[in-house]
Amino acid sequence: MSENKRNFLVHGGILAMAGILVRIIGMFYRIPLVNIIGSDGNGIYGAAYNVYNIMLVLSAYGLPMAVSKLVSAKFVAKQFKNAASIFKCALIFATCTGGIAALLLFFGADFIENVFYKGVPGMAIPLRILAPTIFFVAILGVMRGFYQGQGTMIPTAVSQIAEQIVNAAVSLLAGYFLIQAYQSSANTAAYGAAGATLGTAMGALTALIFLIVLYLIYRPTFARMVAKDRVSKRQYDRDIYRTIALTMIPIILGQTFYQISAVIDDMMFSNMMIGTDITKSITTDMGNFNSSYSLLIGIPQGVASAMSASMLPSIVASYTQGEIGAVRKKIKETLKTNMFIAIPSFVGLFVLGKPIIQLLFARYDSTQGGMMLKIGAIAVVFYTLSTVTSSALQGIDEMSTPVKHSCISLVVHIILVFVLLKFSRLGIYAIVIGNASFPIIIFILNIISLYRHIGYRMEYRQTFIVPAVCALIMGVAAGLVYDGMIKLTASNILSLMAAFIAAGIFYFGPLFVAKKKKWY
Repeated sequence: MSENKRNFLVHGGILAMAGILVRIIGMFYRIPLVNIIGSDGNGIYGAAYNVYNIMLVLSAYGLPMAVSKLVSAKFVAKQFKNAASIFKCALIFATCTGGIAALLLFFGADFIENVFYKGVPGMAIPLRILAPTIFFVAILGVMRGFYQGQGTMIPTAVSQIAEQIVNAAVSLLAGYFLIQAYQSSANTAAYGAAGATLGTAMGALTALIFLIVLYLIYRPTFARMVAKDRVSKRQYDRDIYRTIALTMIPIILGQTFYQISAVIDDMMFSNMMIGTDITKSITTDMGNFNSSYSLLIGIPQGVASAMSASMLPSIVASYTQGEIGAVRKKIKETLKTNMFIAIPSFVGLFVLGKPIIQLLFARYDSTQGGMMLKIGAIAVVFYTLSTVTSSALQGIDEMSTPVKHSCISLVVHIILVFVLLKFSRLGIYAIVIGNASFPIIIFILNIISLYRHIGYRMEYRQTFIVPAVCALIMGVAAGLVYDGMIKLTASNILSLMAAFIAAGIFYFGPLFVAKKKKWY
């Protein structure tokens, strides 16, 4: 294995582990948070967070990837002065876009609630708390992209963990105290949701402060690199701003389509379900979806985002140097690593989803949550595939291609969800089906494009077949062990522990055999 290939896999692994840890912390603090703010509060929190995500995507989401891609290209060429100029202009760019988006969300919160979320009263309160977070995250994105562009994911990983720890602590404390302070208010649940969003703001601010301090320590070293640069040609700021914008826009649009699908789902569900007997409570069903379903599938999905962030600068470097074979190998290794986690995660959530929800979210309907996972856990696999292949296309300068694919998928998604909500009695399950189907079309179109541009052909045996067979054995064993233990002990937690042990043995055991036989 080459040093370059080993480096991006190691740093990708570091970021992936940080992403998993962040999501585990997020999952476990959400358990007491749901008990504190209630299912209605959690439903309001989820709806507000989806709106915040849209504003965040429009103003700041593309910054880490754009800065990473541009800085990586300059570092490969030893153009450190130009890298410094990109960093400076990106910070100014982020200040403007993040600041404008924060102001729009703060002053437009009432309008959003009254016009688009009539079934979610009080949503403006957490939206105003989330508004300044957009500004923090915009600057934070530039800082993370600057480090990622140099091939190191450690600053991003550490900042993510610090961010989530502060987020968890502040969310729980603020949620509790605001619920107590406003328990006689008509908007008690909304104030509880606002407490949860305050944690998001404080977490982002903590991560930003950490990276600023780190930069101040690193600045003298970087300044020496810039001073010794004799390669860079002068770049005007206006040209850099244009390059940043042109790099960001496709990334933003691609992610916007994914995020906007969640917002459209919330709006359609909260408005179309009013007055029907399909759901007892709109906010409760939305809260169950955001916790029992979205939170659990988000843990393995985080690995895809982390590995893609690590892969991007490495692919840019190889593509810039004309090493197309190396680009194909990096895509293959990234997909293989992700499927190693995503496929057994899907099987595990399908088989053990209901008892996991019983353990983690006692206040929610575990039967409904378990059915959501049976229907939609496949999204873990296809979200991973679509994320990695989209990043690969961005790395080979096909920036607009994933945008077109996301747009096509969004149109299909909206039509599908609308028809299911309008003409069936699926209720919240229509949203699950839509969520699971969205990345499938993107992935298929991405793979076709990668073949056309760099001749990439997917490797099936090691990437899909071996992990799928091992995961199937694991799923059968884990299900049988759980059923047997629950009959013997009547204890959900003991049965789950036994099932998890069996899952580990019956996944890694066959995988070890496959490796010995050189099938994997």
